[in-house]
Amino acid sequence: MELNLKPVPIACYKRPRITLHLHVYTWLLMFALVLLIVRRPWFAVFILWAFHYLIVLVNHAKYSSLREPFLVQDFDYFTDAIKHPRLYLPFFGLGRTVAVSLGFVTAVVLGLRLENALDMSLWLTTLGVLLPLTLLGLLWANQHLPTICLAPEADLIALGQFSFFWTYFSAERLTNINVHNTAFIPPTTVQNPAVAANIVVVQSESFFDPRSLSTAINSDVLAHFDVLKKHAYAQGRLRVPAWGANTVRTECGFLTGLTPQQLGIHQFNPYRCLAKTSLPNLVSYLKHLGYRTACIHPYPSHFYLRDQVYPRFGFDHFFDIKEFTEQQKDGQYIGDLAVTDKVIALLNTKTPDEPPPAPWFIFVITMENHGPLHLEKISAAQAAEFYTAPTDTGLEDLSVYLRHLKNADTMLKLLQESLQSLADTAEHPRAGLLCWYGDHVPIMESVYQQLSEPDGLTDYLIWPTRSPQTLLTPVTEQTLDISTLATTLLKASIPD
Repeated sequence: MELNLKPVPIACYKRPRITLHLHVYTWLLMFALVLLIVRRPWFAVFILWAFHYLIVLVNHAKYSSLREPFLVQDFDYFTDAIKHPRLYLPFFGLGRTVAVSLGFVTAVVLGLRLENALDMSLWLTTLGVLLPLTLLGLLWANQHLPTICLAPEADLIALGQFSFFWTYFSAERLTNINVHNTAFIPPTTVQNPAVAANIVVVQSESFFDPRSLSTAINSDVLAHFDVLKKHAYAQGRLRVPAWGANTVRTECGFLTGLTPQQLGIHQFNPYRCLAKTSLPNLVSYLKHLGYRTACIHPYPSHFYLRDQVYPRFGFDHFFDIKEFTEQQKDGQYIGDLAVTDKVIALLNTKTPDEPPPAPWFIFVITMENHGPLHLEKISAAQAAEFYTAPTDTGLEDLSVYLRHLKNADTMLKLLQESLQSLADTAEHPRAGLLCWYGDHVPIMESVYQQLSEPDGLTDYLIWPTRSPQTLLTPVTEQTLDISTLATTLLKASIPD
């Protein structure tokens, strides 16, 4: 079965010997557990084979879309796929989903009818031997696990699937996150909140500049982004630890300032650990400076365990999907403009505090441009607006993406205008900082095959409000790691 994985592991005789023990003991333990339920040995074998084949199919789908094999941490997504099927099943494929479902039902019916259950005494004897032996074997094998390099592709090739799962599971269970040299230790001197700037950060879903893919893409699709880049404090390309998905990796890198090396095994799904552990981060740092803190994300708060992680980070408010209505969708998800309205309303909220009120730190995670893009269709006339020349067929996903990207660009403009308006108000003027970045490039396999494949970097800018009399010198484009973007934001100068 492993020969069907992507990437294909090396031959078993070339791997460390302990991997063979892990493979055999794992298979026997799963066989014993299934036999415990069904009491039919051949039926149990077929169920195990079918489950392993399902993992292979999921591995294929993930590796094809995200350039990464299926990880042990990804088993969480099986329940997520049931709760949020739109995010996962279209990438797995409708045909595969139907085939797996029908195959499972057929196997259960045939297995129960064609094979008789074991005699009770033979069943209990078999389990009495298998379960203790395999459990003891796995306990011993897990004390001699092979080393890993935390490069999933290389580790899967070197160890094979079951050993790959066990080593990553054990490392996650036994390893803590390295928080040394964090950039968010609270300062000893606290800035006067009355003069601190409002800070709005937008993690824009699948945002990057696609105009390098084709000269036929209309440059106006990011017209406002281009304008703000000319007057930015910092702007350029952004190295993110995700391709096509796994937003939480980029998000965690921004909010904690931790690199993949510091996160270690937890880099693949960091919120599984951070739901139980508190550490210094951007939100708690700003709260120490007197900021009111809020997150706006138009999706269920429990996704990625954010409802458990964000209180630990120090967010005062978390506005999730419950704050929006179906009428505010643009495409498959809540539109960027509806989220913009929520941000602007929050910035203008009147409080009973003595004037001026505390500044806001608002962290926004958008959803509008989340895939799967191929579930949406737009007319040829609509698509033509985003190109300067006729395009080939096969770019439908790109046209859908550009339509949502245009909305993101409008969101950027409206937020900039709102922050500038608050800075220019006569009563209690408040400076503002706007940070904008993409979490990863979008999944558009057919588009990349036809045009060219992006390098995986996204784009960012940090824009400060300025008085009309102040002229800014355009900044040079600078490539940053996501782990340093927040510290760059904190260094941004406060305008006059």
